Amino acid sequence: MSEAPAVPASRHAVTFVMLTVLLDMVGFGIIIPVLPKLIGDVAHVGLAEAARIGGWMAAAYSVAQFAFGPVMGNLSDRFGRRPLLLLAIFGLGVDFLAQALAPTVAWLFFGRTLAGLCGASWVIANAYIADVTPPEDRGRAFGMLGAAFGLGFIIGPAIGGLLGEFGARVPFYAAALVSGLNLIYGLFVLPETLDPAHRRPFDWRRSNPFGAFAVFRQYHGVLPMCLVLALFFFFSSIYPAIWPFWGKARFGWSEAGVGLSLALFGLVMAGFQGGLAGRFVDWFGERKTVAIGLVSAAIAATGYGLVWSVPMVVILMFVHGPEGFIHPMLTALMSKRVPENAQGELQGGLSAIMNVAMLLGTVFFAQLFGYFMTEAAPFQSPNVSYYVAGAGMGLTGAIFLWLIGHERDEVRA
Repeated sequence: MSEAPAVPASRHAVTFVMLTVLLDMVGFGIIIPVLPKLIGDVAHVGLAEAARIGGWMAAAYSVAQFAFGPVMGNLSDRFGRRPLLLLAIFGLGVDFLAQALAPTVAWLFFGRTLAGLCGASWVIANAYIADVTPPEDRGRAFGMLGAAFGLGFIIGPAIGGLLGEFGARVPFYAAALVSGLNLIYGLFVLPETLDPAHRRPFDWRRSNPFGAFAVFRQYHGVLPMCLVLALFFFFSSIYPAIWPFWGKARFGWSEAGVGLSLALFGLVMAGFQGGLAGRFVDWFGERKTVAIGLVSAAIAATGYGLVWSVPMVVILMFVHGPEGFIHPMLTALMSKRVPENAQGELQGGLSAIMNVAMLLGTVFFAQLFGYFMTEAAPFQSPNVSYYVAGAGMGLTGAIFLWLIGHERDEVRA
């Protein structure tokens, strides 16, 4: 098994990959601040029903990523990373334009679905980074990708909130322009990192979203970590599912207020993932860093249900920061247990897990929030979903600690 990159990647190429991931999150986050108003205006419904519709729209995004992520990963193992990344960037630009022109809620559903198809580019980005990074450095590298995710959550919601003051369509035109510029940039600077000798035939059995799970059974120790990752994504999906609706119901936030809150949230996450991920790995190792992240996630989710002022929300965001370590560290742990020519397949399988978990979690938390905002509920509160998420994160942390303890026992035996 070769651990060296197929082709040394230039600084510009790695920057492009980071920018691609950032734009994926911009596309995901740009709609969030304007979503309650947009759905309410188009569908002529109140906040509780708009939250439920928004949950189904997020589910459409996740279904598309679930269906297409494994295909992207396996196609990149066959044809290389470069053409798939550029194709996804082109598709994102088309998606932004489609959403800018959307006349109905059905059209918005179409846009979210197309965004999910193109958003699977993060699968290729992860495989690209695995190609050019030695196994011992992948925790830091995936942490930097996580920082790009966080930065996208700064830019996307900020654009959506601030430009949304001029109209709900304006942010999408801006995002389409940025995607077009990124595509042109990539055409000139992005090299291929998977040489022909390390490629393998495309296999539909591996590429269907359920067949993609087979990769986890082939390599020792990967499947248990997938359970932790699935539970994490299920319970963390509470934030894209209800944050703007919760902010409006709890504190009366405007679109700009929602956008700025998410921008600050993204800034904190980017700081932890990009600035502190490597240090935490040096200090504690990848497994303990995941455990720290899960503890902070449980405290934060419960805390959002208990806060009574915006300054307390801001303070809690910094407690929440280490949650950003969980995904990149688990990805790094699993990537070390998979051969180099299966990294794309692994990332496609992880994409399938993430999107199934987020699909189920987003629908669950959106419906739960909507129910407890209606008169049919035993009591009305916008906070119940956060209590459920906090308990779930605590359970996930307990499972992870048991799993790593079991692995140590196996090594000793």
